[in-house]
Amino acid sequence: MNWKTRHRSFYYDEAPEPETPVLLAGKVALLVIDVQNTYLEADAPRWAPFLARMRETVIPNNAALIEAFRDRGLDVLFARIACLLADGRDRSLSQRKPGWNNLLLPKDAPASQIVPELAPRAGEIVVTKTTDSALTGTSLRLILANLGITHVVCTGIFTDQCVSSTVRSLADESFDVIVIDDACAAGTDALHAHELEVLNMIYCNVMRTDELIALLPRGRLAPDLSAAAL
Repeated sequence: MNWKTRHRSFYYDEAPEPETPVLLAGKVALLVIDVQNTYLEADAPRWAPFLARMRETVIPNNAALIEAFRDRGLDVLFARIACLLADGRDRSLSQRKPGWNNLLLPKDAPASQIVPELAPRAGEIVVTKTTDSALTGTSLRLILANLGITHVVCTGIFTDQCVSSTVRSLADESFDVIVIDDACAAGTDALHAHELEVLNMIYCNVMRTDELIALLPRGRLAPDLSAAAL
């Protein structure tokens, strides 16, 4: 079984196999969503499977994808949840309702930063959002359009929340979207798998890290930013 036959919902159970996307240099970008320090600080036992998936699978695969995009001279972008005001009054309603989503993450706080293993490089775009969708809550749509991007590869957390909201928004704006199964996580594996089934073949195609990397084009050569080159 490959990406063309995995994660099929009732709606697409008898549909023909999707065509393999043609990814062109300068037209495809990676968007890493909300892989922030705060989400790796949970200490309740029920979060243990999520934390294990993050450390053993999601973060390593995101690192591999980031490196593959950088090596090929393709754009890498990041989105993160953070409020611009210290008291969080600028957050959307979904980010300040009572309960788990009610996180106060000022933009300069350590908890709101992207995890060190995936830290953006100088010159890479990071959008800060106060909504679930990275498209609705920022100027990302305009940025992607200005860059000439047609295909957006989405990774990150949480599959059933901010990843899903972003994917749906991108699809509604007529971007072709690919979600990377083993570079995303939800609170449980069941929630993750269910959301991929919901999204697949209507809002996006769902692939694994190795399947996506095999399709990547080579763009401009990445600049050498090592100290020896300065």
